[in-house]
Amino acid sequence: MAEQSREGKTKMKLFIIEDEVPIRQELTQFLEKYGFQCESSDDFHGIAQLALASGADLILLDINLPYQDGFQVCREIRQSSSVPIIVLTSRNTDFDELMSLNIGADDFVSKPYNAQVLLARIQKLLSRASETQGSVVLTHKGLTLNLLKAEISYNGQNKKLTKNEMGILRLLMVNKGNIIPRDAIIDDLWQSEEFIDENTLNVNIVRLRKTLAEIGLPDYLETKRGLGYLV
Repeated sequence: MAEQSREGKTKMKLFIIEDEVPIRQELTQFLEKYGFQCESSDDFHGIAQLALASGADLILLDINLPYQDGFQVCREIRQSSSVPIIVLTSRNTDFDELMSLNIGADDFVSKPYNAQVLLARIQKLLSRASETQGSVVLTHKGLTLNLLKAEISYNGQNKKLTKNEMGILRLLMVNKGNIIPRDAIIDDLWQSEEFIDENTLNVNIVRLRKTLAEIGLPDYLETKRGLGYLV
């Protein structure tokens, strides 16, 4: 479950089920750089229950594990939880992917993986999970975003948003406290493999900053140079 960082920002929690220590450490280091809190364990006897007990917002799951494979772990988790699961494995056959999705995994990523692509998939799954909970109103740092009205409000002031402004702000607020890479925002907004000019995103970010400033929040959206954005 999401927790507060020292700066008071909410961190999303990921539980990593991976028996190869170097890979686990590399994943943890990379994801923590983007604001996630990562947990894992070397106790693979009861790893499914440990993952559930952690209150994680998302689980990264390898298939090749000691004592029981990832398919069994996934089934066990799905018996009591709908927490998003991404299977992250070196087994990359169509059968492995089909099996993973059929038993309840939400996504399948084969190793070696592109870290930024994995990050984008994590962000998208967390965003989708939040929307599935039925919330049409998001609130963070005093700002309220009404997804039905495409409107923000702060200290009694209201402002309408464009479709892209709302899409960017929704993604950032759903993942509050975590850095969202530019590529993840582009993928979420335009959902296309076609090339999108980086300037297109820049224009929308500038517009969103201006809109936020107009209701008294000029510094609400933070830029992390070389990494992305967060609120």
